[in-house]
Amino acid sequence: MVDTLFNRVKNLSETQPDKAAVCFKKECLTYKELFDVAYSMSVQLKEEGIKPGDRVAYSAISKPETVAMYLALNMTGAVSVFLDKNSTPEGMKNVYDEADAVALYTEKPMRQYAEGVNLKSLRALFMDAQENSRTSLDELRNPEEEEISEILFTTGTTSKPKGVMLSYRAVYNILSNTILGTGVQEEDKVLLPLPLNHSFALRVLRAVLYKGATLVLQNGFTFAKEVENNINTFGCTAMAAVPASYEVMRSQMQGAFSGVLENLRYIEFGAGSLSPRQRKEITELLPGVQIFNTWGSSESGGAIFCNVNEVVNDPEKISALGRPISGRVQVRALNAEGETVRGDITSPGRMSIKGDMIMSGYWKNDELSRETLKEGWLLTSDLIYTDDEGYVYMLGRADDIINVGGEKVSPLEVEAVACQYEGIMECACIGVEDPDDLLGQIPVLFITANSSYNENEFIKFLSGSFEKYKVPKKFIPVEEIPKNRMQKIDRNELRRMWENQSDMDLMNPVMQCILSRRSIRRFTDKDIPANILEMILKAGYQAPTGHNMQSWKFTVLTKQEDIERLKEAARIAAEANKVNFYGFENPKVLILVSNDDRNHNGCQDCSCAAENMMLAAASYGIGSVWLNPLRTLRHKSPVEEVLDSFNVPANHTVWASVALGYATHQGQQIKRKTDVIEYI
Repeated sequence: MVDTLFNRVKNLSETQPDKAAVCFKKECLTYKELFDVAYSMSVQLKEEGIKPGDRVAYSAISKPETVAMYLALNMTGAVSVFLDKNSTPEGMKNVYDEADAVALYTEKPMRQYAEGVNLKSLRALFMDAQENSRTSLDELRNPEEEEISEILFTTGTTSKPKGVMLSYRAVYNILSNTILGTGVQEEDKVLLPLPLNHSFALRVLRAVLYKGATLVLQNGFTFAKEVENNINTFGCTAMAAVPASYEVMRSQMQGAFSGVLENLRYIEFGAGSLSPRQRKEITELLPGVQIFNTWGSSESGGAIFCNVNEVVNDPEKISALGRPISGRVQVRALNAEGETVRGDITSPGRMSIKGDMIMSGYWKNDELSRETLKEGWLLTSDLIYTDDEGYVYMLGRADDIINVGGEKVSPLEVEAVACQYEGIMECACIGVEDPDDLLGQIPVLFITANSSYNENEFIKFLSGSFEKYKVPKKFIPVEEIPKNRMQKIDRNELRRMWENQSDMDLMNPVMQCILSRRSIRRFTDKDIPANILEMILKAGYQAPTGHNMQSWKFTVLTKQEDIERLKEAARIAAEANKVNFYGFENPKVLILVSNDDRNHNGCQDCSCAAENMMLAAASYGIGSVWLNPLRTLRHKSPVEEVLDSFNVPANHTVWASVALGYATHQGQQIKRKTDVIEYI
């Protein structure tokens, strides 16, 4: 028999009954409450006819009822089939049918896809179990090691879902590897802002509860303010995240990033590798926080762990995946003949992995299972090599490797080097057919660039960084790099974009400037040339105005003492009047865009002018940020006295303050809403 999470939670409900087990906003369950409600749910599931081995699908929403349902199904002997909470009704129906499920628990309206589906309410089941506790406890079952606990399905409406079957033995060893890899402790309170149908989130969930720590759920990283609130409210000591969420948090928190996260004990990044640049940045910003980067998959759980703090100053190891858990996980590289090789960057092998945590196989797909599982080893499509100390390095998936005239190019290597160029914000490399039919394939690089990007300089940078055949032959500016649900690069979508190049031809210099401009709050000491500043201001007064009134005024501050005096006055007034004030560091110019209060179009006119000036600045490689606290602080002391000294008319509202300067950092890309357009 193998140890189980539900038996462990039962024991914890007796040894630490009042300790918080899982929390979401104001809803918290202690270990006793969690076990009691899960047990009650399991009794009700049995009463509804759920039997051992039945597949039960349910929406994996980031709330306590999902955790309770998972434990309840384990107690019942049924198999958990997790559904992405954002999945379409059609996608949910596809997984339901593919799993031969007997019930689907969700709050999502299924409409035309409900036919033939045994629909149930997860929330109703959870609430009933809380209100009608079943206390006559039967002896909990002890499943066999190879009995299936859960199936993790890929979802989609265009392809058949693929189900990864995990046994109770695999689940126990996955959670054990996570505990060993990150050192989660009983005292920890771990923030988990990830979708609970994903293998990374599930292995964190299992490890935290098995250890007897506290799990704090959050519905994604869309708003970094929620991260801050949860850390402060629950006293979180750790967090799980994906690399893209780091960029979101830095962008939204701005200068508060370090202050919000610096008291965490550790952060585990998974579902993708932090780039060398990100590893350096985050360890510098959070020197007292342990940073882990975990490699794992649905088929293996987390198996390779990198202690980023230990490798960040090593130019070789900084890009490593990490090392497998000693004594529990084996990793080897296989050549084309299936022989074990250590390999190197020029001759990698396919990764094969072994341990008690690997899957039992793919649901109803014996052929793929036989191809993937060989003599206890899980064969992946990832190309790797290892070093003398056991560190594993990945070059990418085998089908992503680019064959340039017989030379192998890793897209991950190209991306890691390209992202070190200051003009590149994000990039993704793929191989495409050589239009000249000479090399077989050529590398092309999709980029999101900032205002300092210069293609000729970029090519020189790349040419000095690695061999000529690795330098991309074409650079394609895009608004954003396409990513999947877990924020990994979607290379299939990139290939589709390449095949539809007519859409990309629309990316002219004006559009590129608009799409690449980012807010910049920290600036260098470099002065803005007077002639460029004049052109930026000209862009401002060339903006459209209502009735062509042009009643605005641009007050241009170029002396540092004036800029700092206004900044300090705004800080004092903002604090006294409870107004949000997000500062800036060292702008060379601050332009106050104001308008006569008698002009009903004053706000619109100033907005157009400010946007024109910021886009003009971006076209010259100058960073900018829009600041607007002066709109509400115009007549508050000490701001009013400072603005009066700058001759800003008393009857003018300062609708925008535009800070300008050469950037010290890359601005962060903010996810834009695309569902705001309606054609009539």
